[in-house]
Amino acid sequence: MKQPTTTFQFEFVKHIPRPVEHGILYISIEYATAIHLCACGCGYEVVTKLSPDRWKLTFDGEFVSLYPSIGNFDLPCRSHYWITHSRVQWAESWSVKKVENERKKFRNRNKKKGNNDSGKTGFWDSLRNFFHF
Repeated sequence: MKQPTTTFQFEFVKHIPRPVEHGILYISIEYATAIHLCACGCGYEVVTKLSPDRWKLTFDGEFVSLYPSIGNFDLPCRSHYWITHSRVQWAESWSVKKVENERKKFRNRNKKKGNNDSGKTGFWDSLRNFFHF
């Protein structure tokens, strides 16, 4: 386990390099995906799908930000943080119940919009291409 990350450098890439380095946010515009190692230092890879209904990436020429927060509630570390202006801002921990409620709200929002995106349709094809497998 590494020390927690306080800032992220970023690299715009077409395909994800191997190995993924601690403290670097890799961004593929072509595959609308960003990936990094968890900021807590646990070593798990965190993939964020960039889309209007998921994460938004901003780049101001010097810094990157991801919105909304990154909640790694399915990882053993259960870390929760924001990446704002390339810096990590730790967020409150969420209970299992709160995570379930937020996921339910997300699914309902997408159903109302006519988007049945469960995060699996199409995304895995993009991810396979991104990782070259």
